[in-house]
Amino acid sequence: MDSFFQELSKQFDNKLPFVAYRKPNEALVKGILQSDTTIHTVTDYSESGFVFAPFDTDKQILLTPFENCIETLFEETEETDNAIPIINNLEDKAQHIKLVKKGVDAIDKTNLNKVVLSRMVECSLEMNTPIDLFKNALGEYANAFVYLWYHPEVGCWLGATPEVLLQTRNNQFKTMALAGTQLYEKGITWEPKEQEEQQIVTDYIAEKLLTKDFCFTVSDPYTIKAGGLAHIRSDFNGRFSSISATADLRKLIHLLHPTPAVCGYPTEFAKDFILKNEGYDRCFYTGFLGELNISSKRKNNRRNTENNAYRFITNSSNLYVNLRCMELNDSYVSIYVGGGVTASSDAEREYIETCNKMNTMKKLIKS
Repeated sequence: MDSFFQELSKQFDNKLPFVAYRKPNEALVKGILQSDTTIHTVTDYSESGFVFAPFDTDKQILLTPFENCIETLFEETEETDNAIPIINNLEDKAQHIKLVKKGVDAIDKTNLNKVVLSRMVECSLEMNTPIDLFKNALGEYANAFVYLWYHPEVGCWLGATPEVLLQTRNNQFKTMALAGTQLYEKGITWEPKEQEEQQIVTDYIAEKLLTKDFCFTVSDPYTIKAGGLAHIRSDFNGRFSSISATADLRKLIHLLHPTPAVCGYPTEFAKDFILKNEGYDRCFYTGFLGELNISSKRKNNRRNTENNAYRFITNSSNLYVNLRCMELNDSYVSIYVGGGVTASSDAEREYIETCNKMNTMKKLIKS
């Protein structure tokens, strides 16, 4: 395992792009090492590689091709449930509460039904390296998609997201509606506002799939645990409607991103409100990322001596929504958090929700 992280450190020190990641509830950690600083992009989703997409769909989607691949097994550790003080910067709090109230007012006066409003907060990186933070995230969040992505000309991002955007295998696909947030505890109950928020996401996805004649089923909502937080989730399972896997994959991604869980509803109204009122660039926060159109044939594959093969499944993709994430700089990190706002939202509670989400990232920074 040490050699795996040493290779990542070498890439970072040499300012060469790489991505390392682990899927939820798996032990296998994968790494893709790029040999030069070329910026690869996605054009039609027929490419194979690790995609890194921004929130704003008008911007380029980046790709790390499957060239030099390594892997290791990470020993599972128990998540810590240590309470963390809520970050309570009075200026940040006042700004976010003002933004939420503006969102509620827009919902009351326009066709907007829901809008997801976020904020970005900077904090000291202490003595942690990106590799340290990645190891901490792997240990803390076994049931999340954990990743570390780096390109010297773009930046360095780390996250532990609980939300699937889209998973495909041959002609089958899976997605989910995930919304509502509170601290996890036994016997959890959900307020009408949180149930409404999740139902909006569920209805939106179902409506979008029906417009393109996708066959699917959807589960009843249920509670999931993500770190120290709880969410409401419904699962969609379906199959492609045509013989072109690439065309259907592209169609599904365009239908689903951005979902009401990260943007709002109706999508165009919500996106317009976000871009005009949040006051900062989300960049890759609430975009999507993961394995795209995996093929079993790889050029220049390298195999880690700790394992026998770099394991992929042919004709499958695994894409996740980029939540619970941070952008890493030399001496500080920028942590991105947000929450869904509806007509019944309370601005103070919305602020506290963002603090709880922020702490899932902040707890990775060890002083």
